[in-house]
Amino acid sequence: MLFSSPIFLFVFLPLCLFVYYLSPKKFKNFILLFFSLSFYTWGEQELVALILISAIIDYSCGIIISKGLRKLGLTLSIVFNLSILFYFKYSNFVYTNLTSLFEIYDVTSKNAQYFSSIILPIGISFYTFQTMSYTIDVYKGNVKANKNFIDFVTYVTLFPQLIAGPIVRYSQIEKELNHRKTSINQFSEGIERFIIGLAKKVIIANNTAFLVDGIFSLPVSEMSSLLGWIGVFAFGVQIYYDFSGYSDMAIGLGKMFGFNFPENFKYPYTAQSIQEFWKRWHITLSTWFRDYIYIPLGLKSSSKSYRMLILMFVFFLTGFWHGANWNFIVWGLIHGLFIIFERFGLIKALKRVHISLTHVYAMFVIFVTFPFFRCSSITEAFKYIMNLFTFSTPTNFDYLNFYLSKEIIVCLLIGFIFFFPVYHKIGSYLKPFNNQYKLSYFKIIGLFSIYILCFIYISKGNYSPFIYFNF
Repeated sequence: MLFSSPIFLFVFLPLCLFVYYLSPKKFKNFILLFFSLSFYTWGEQELVALILISAIIDYSCGIIISKGLRKLGLTLSIVFNLSILFYFKYSNFVYTNLTSLFEIYDVTSKNAQYFSSIILPIGISFYTFQTMSYTIDVYKGNVKANKNFIDFVTYVTLFPQLIAGPIVRYSQIEKELNHRKTSINQFSEGIERFIIGLAKKVIIANNTAFLVDGIFSLPVSEMSSLLGWIGVFAFGVQIYYDFSGYSDMAIGLGKMFGFNFPENFKYPYTAQSIQEFWKRWHITLSTWFRDYIYIPLGLKSSSKSYRMLILMFVFFLTGFWHGANWNFIVWGLIHGLFIIFERFGLIKALKRVHISLTHVYAMFVIFVTFPFFRCSSITEAFKYIMNLFTFSTPTNFDYLNFYLSKEIIVCLLIGFIFFFPVYHKIGSYLKPFNNQYKLSYFKIIGLFSIYILCFIYISKGNYSPFIYFNF
């Protein structure tokens, strides 16, 4: 069930809110659990059992740790979570690559079909990281083990952030699980955030997807450099508004139920380095790797070479987390490599020439490496990137005119403008005048108009699945 689907917007969400706010306080978590499991079962059916088993295991591991068997509980949790993640997400990738290697020595296998038929449960990359962070934090003594099973399963299955993040750590909502407060202001903030996220997805990301799919479906031999550059820019717009739109909707829904989820994006395309980019892009993932992988391993040695090695390992994992594909691994390693260059003085050197070069450099690296994220193979991605710099193939303007309609051009322009904190700056500027000029009413009308526009696009069947559902 998608947040942008009519069944969610006009049936599931209103019904959930209605029942939730009519229920006594002691039943609210149970109500959220019921609706969250219903939400996940709608699309994943029997795979809901996997997330319940995961919750039972990690709940039990937390209890085991609290009883004094700290290493046993932590080990069981990590082994279980990594095992299910490996089996469902990476077993086919590993098996396929081993099979290709063995074929060199004329060793064949008949099990390829079995591994290729394994279904990837939606959200498994997110909820396994959430539950692991819980047991690790219990082990470290940062949080106490939750002994209320309903409360813990509610945390694990909470539908606003269940299938595509943000990755919410138990420590971030521990108090809110039982002592959250709701108010009209918080609820209205949630609605505003949800509508903005819905508009990002339905209006900008979905329309841009039509152009991206058209360009990336072309054989590289038929693609001009101009088409290639338009394609990577459009994909940058699409993936940002697709994923940040989902995160905005999740954060908005959380506010409606009294939760304050962590921010996942802070205008990443304003970054002036790759290191800064990862402080602004998918923040809950990058901070997860920082806190649970990089810092524990990196602080074991004062050697700069060792820390650089750990950094590359973290970005290998970052790429691999996004998908069982060599493309993502290469994408992650390239980002890690440029961060190492920055630590060795690249940014300082660019600033000596002109400070604006740092932003140009960061955007160049980010957008030029996007083909690894979008293309189906490394070979295809490398060909696409090489084509960006050939400037030889003439542009097929008939093809471009078909995909680059006026509507899509407007979406790209709006997308580019809101790469920057325009919305927040306008809001900050107008805030002192809200009471005097009743500007809040215009804001409500504006948000309602955007919501109606979103519904028009949804009713037209302007559908495109969330990109991060694949991860």
